[in-house]
Amino acid sequence: MAFLRGLRRGLDFVYLAAGVAAALCLIGILCLIVLQMLARWTGEVFPGAPDYAGYTMAAASFLAFANALNHGSHIRVSLLLNAVPENVGRWIDAWCFAIGTAIAWYFVYYCGRFVYWSWKFNDISQGQDRTPLWIPQMAVLVGGIILAIALTDHLISVVANGKNRIRQDLVDQSQGE
Repeated sequence: MAFLRGLRRGLDFVYLAAGVAAALCLIGILCLIVLQMLARWTGEVFPGAPDYAGYTMAAASFLAFANALNHGSHIRVSLLLNAVPENVGRWIDAWCFAIGTAIAWYFVYYCGRFVYWSWKFNDISQGQDRTPLWIPQMAVLVGGIILAIALTDHLISVVANGKNRIRQDLVDQSQGE
């Protein structure tokens, strides 16, 4: 039992750390934009800034997926789940998490191959930055792995306990209504 508690704390830490890394990527985008603006105002050139901002945006998106899933920020059709009996809702939830988990691990497999071949062929960006593409692709792969683990975690929770681990934030829900 202590092992499971430690595993739960470890997984929750990984999800939170990925969310913090995504937030830092967004701050990085802000810094890149400000630096590019300053470079234009002073007549200097900051080559590759739009490319770096794009890489950072991809990293921020994929790193935030698992944390967003755990906080109920992904779109879910809870209208159907609330309308059916609880045992039917459990099966629908398990089916949805099973499909999502399979797709996420499929993505991770092929993204991993993509990163490997980019590294193997020394593929570089076509912009002025000439960045080896496996570096920004690795952040996408890491975010995909964390999302796949989170989906697997929720699937196991639904199958074992009958409930997913998504925490609904009532403050966030009230903003859309």
